[in-house]
Amino acid sequence: MTEAASDTTEATGATPEPTPRDEAPAPEPTGPVAPTEARLVAPAFTAKRIATVESTRPSRAFLLVVATVSLVADVASKLWAEKALDGYPGFVSVVDDHLMFILAKNKGGAWGLLQGQNENVRRPFFLLVSVAAIAFIMTLYRRLTPRQHALRWGLPLVLGGALGNVFDRVRYGHVIDFIDYRAEWVRSMNAFVAKYVQGHYVTDHWPTFNIADVAICVGVGLMAVDMFTSRRGLSDTVHTVAAPVAPPPADVKAEEAPSEEAPKAEEAPSEEASKADPETSEAPAAADEESKESA
Repeated sequence: MTEAASDTTEATGATPEPTPRDEAPAPEPTGPVAPTEARLVAPAFTAKRIATVESTRPSRAFLLVVATVSLVADVASKLWAEKALDGYPGFVSVVDDHLMFILAKNKGGAWGLLQGQNENVRRPFFLLVSVAAIAFIMTLYRRLTPRQHALRWGLPLVLGGALGNVFDRVRYGHVIDFIDYRAEWVRSMNAFVAKYVQGHYVTDHWPTFNIADVAICVGVGLMAVDMFTSRRGLSDTVHTVAAPVAPPPADVKAEEAPSEEAPKAEEAPSEEASKADPETSEAPAAADEESKESA
């Protein structure tokens, strides 16, 4: 078989294709291996990271606990005010000329809003506004991010205060207030408002309020703090996106770049070498002439 193959090679002048036995095994790479796409692409949030973010989100249990505490405090304080402030003398002085407890029944809203309106208009209006506020708070609380610490406390406080006043409107048809406050800065504020609002009464008396109003005001204040300090704002949600493909290492680029230039560098010296060394190019011709003379 070997002689036949050699005869065929001499007759045709073609080089036979190597058989699987003649092929040498592929050398193992010694240099750095180019990273695959799976190695270059890294997810922005791994499963562990997502689990951590979800675990640090404000829970519904926290919302219910804070709202319930503020609601119970409001209801309990109103029950106390009804019993302690209903008879003579009808008030309890806490800080002379500044703070006292006195029973008041507010049929309107904040600062006596709609107090002179008919009961059939006033009561459904405030109930509808309260229910809408509660639904808004519950929806907004679900969208909080772990960094929104102010809203995490502010929304439950507003919810508890709103529920406290709704409880009064459903049960009595009015809201029970008992905290009465007076100060000179209140008079100055009312005097400033009277310059722009005709008929505004100038007094040092702040409208009587209750624990529910305190919870609502503190909660709204925390909401304002979050709006100015939070980087993501109220509409921010956690998104998981793929990270951009990382560039390959420098050593990988160095290995891939010369792939097209290498053959050119190997072919170029064939002509240049013959020009640079004329003795090597003339040696075969001199050998042919000597063989002819000897013959």
